[in-house]
Amino acid sequence: MNLQYISDSKGNTTGVYIPINEWNSLKSKYKGIEDDAGDTVPGWHKEIVLKRLEGYNKDKTQALDFDTAIDDIEKEL
Repeated sequence: MNLQYISDSKGNTTGVYIPINEWNSLKSKYKGIEDDAGDTVPGWHKEIVLKRLEGYNKDKTQALDFDTAIDDIEKEL
């Protein structure tokens, strides 16, 4: 299996990338595996995201571009 590990800035593994052809193979080999990978975002989290999205749609000038946001986060670390 050709997995790619995703790490944070401190070198801690935070995720795994599985190529789609291998994921499809796993799904056919282990029936129901996709059920475990479904929607696990809590309702309260969805509400926060939707509220932020609504605010963004009202005033897009308040949003930061990706590079600026990352720079701000790194300053706080």
